[in-house]
Amino acid sequence: MTMISTHTGDSRTKRNVAILVLAQAVLGAQMPMIFIVGGLAGQSLASNACFATLPISLIVLGSMLSATPISAIMQRWGRPAGFFVGATGGSLGAAIGAYGLYLGSFPVFLIGSFLTGVYMSAHGFYRFAAADTASDEFRPKAISYVMAGGLLAALIGPQLVKMTSQAYVIPFFGTYLTVIALNVLGSGLFLFLDIPKPEAPSHDSPRGRTRWEMLKTPRIAVAVICAMVSYALMNLVMTSTPLAVVGCGFDEADAANVVSSHVLAMYIPSFFTGHLIARFGVEKVVAAGLIILAGAGAVALNGVDLENFFVALVLLGLGWNFGFIGATTMLAGAHEPHERGRMQGLNDLLVFGGVTLASLSSGGLMNCSGGSAVEGWSAVNMAMAPFLMLAGGALIWLVLRPKDA
Repeated sequence: MTMISTHTGDSRTKRNVAILVLAQAVLGAQMPMIFIVGGLAGQSLASNACFATLPISLIVLGSMLSATPISAIMQRWGRPAGFFVGATGGSLGAAIGAYGLYLGSFPVFLIGSFLTGVYMSAHGFYRFAAADTASDEFRPKAISYVMAGGLLAALIGPQLVKMTSQAYVIPFFGTYLTVIALNVLGSGLFLFLDIPKPEAPSHDSPRGRTRWEMLKTPRIAVAVICAMVSYALMNLVMTSTPLAVVGCGFDEADAANVVSSHVLAMYIPSFFTGHLIARFGVEKVVAAGLIILAGAGAVALNGVDLENFFVALVLLGLGWNFGFIGATTMLAGAHEPHERGRMQGLNDLLVFGGVTLASLSSGGLMNCSGGSAVEGWSAVNMAMAPFLMLAGGALIWLVLRPKDA
């Protein structure tokens, strides 16, 4: 894939990466905040405990349905336009979510959650924006560094939850007001991005492959499968974690600390994931991610002490990092610039479609598959196995496939 910066070096890319890292830190802080309190707030509002994680599912559904339109906006008007749309969705979603909490209305709270998905979708394109102006050599590092910005989000978000969740008479109301402020303040960063808008296609410009033709490309297909599995399984387990921690006798502060350690593990490795990809190859890094995800499930099934939760969620974050960043790098090098909007939107549609199903399943498995929190937590983690086998089998098939095929 020929990138824009091949004739200018990577100085512009490094500037864009710095801005996107700040955006990850400021705007990205809302994601751990919402994932910590979303299920707990849903549990307090829903008439049926099986629907406790439905707010998280609606966020991911909104993200899935927004992926293609936001990608099209970025293709036509540039990355900053799409990022502003995302921040607007995040602000509106948090405002409606806060209003739902004020009313004690689960349906209103769900509407806010759905709109929050618009931000989550735009947030997912930060990693692609990092690659837009990068050379082939710097691309995996650019993606990795931007993902590393989530490290600050992992530190900021849970601490803001501790400060704001009980700041008002209505639990979690202050958390959602804080999310509004993060979106308003953080969106100003996008004014400083220097990513050229894609050139409008001329009459004789290459049209590129159709979405179906791209999905039939082995490398693209495997990249999408591994991204879907890595992200969906991470979401499946993380969504249920606060419910499991509290259900096993620990308090909300413990749940926030466990999620904080998980999000740190998601992003700290990003400082060297790109270097590992450059040295060992993307396929080996993705494979390592899938193996670590399996290890997370094994630790979680081994007990429900607080230490088990911490170790399992740290492994879950590390496995997601290797699997998802590796799959993103694999995809970024497998399509042409004029196919970018089409393929990246389709990728995130499929990825967040899988994540939607995972988050919908998470609450049912956790609260309705057994008579206790321990049984529900076991069901959540056992559900990882078939999908890990699917992604692992696809990756092995790609590696063993004849190079000239």
